[in-house]
Amino acid sequence: MPQTAKAYSLKLYDAIELAARAHRGQVRKGTEIPYLVHPLAVAGILIRANCPEHLVIAGILHDTLEDTPLTLEEIRLPFGREVADLVVALSEPDKKAPWEERKAHTLDHLEHKATPDVLLVSVADKLDNMHAIREGLASAGEAFWLRFNRPCESQKWYYQRLVYVFERRIKAGAGVALVHAFKLEVVRVFGETPA
Repeated sequence: MPQTAKAYSLKLYDAIELAARAHRGQVRKGTEIPYLVHPLAVAGILIRANCPEHLVIAGILHDTLEDTPLTLEEIRLPFGREVADLVVALSEPDKKAPWEERKAHTLDHLEHKATPDVLLVSVADKLDNMHAIREGLASAGEAFWLRFNRPCESQKWYYQRLVYVFERRIKAGAGVALVHAFKLEVVRVFGETPA
């Protein structure tokens, strides 16, 4: 018997509208693809994993504090503290810090402090990023890596480390399948199993 779709409230559509306004005019790095495609893809991954609405909404809004002028209050008022706290936890605290420092902070947070909800939205985010990287490599070849602040080897280190953290921290529920899919994407892109 086919699984019935989870019923989501109009808040989900409000979150999409807010993200669309916040990310208006932004594109994915090195492309003309509207940035909004990414948070919607993250939401789609979470919806297909049958996640609760607050996680899907956090997935839609996960980059708004980090990459747009949107304020925490503009998230908290319509969507509540739970969603706002998730978006804060999914955001880099200092976007101006060096890449290595930002990624080390993300890894440390995911490994030692992140709640199961943060881990679930984060693995969906990273899974969509890996899909985009694989597609970019297929269309642009190795020149694709020039779009990033760091070369392929640095990206490889970061994503392989994420696999390790996610496998260690996510042991049950919908996240297990997402971690498996993420690991497969990392292997497809970087050509070897993470250590």
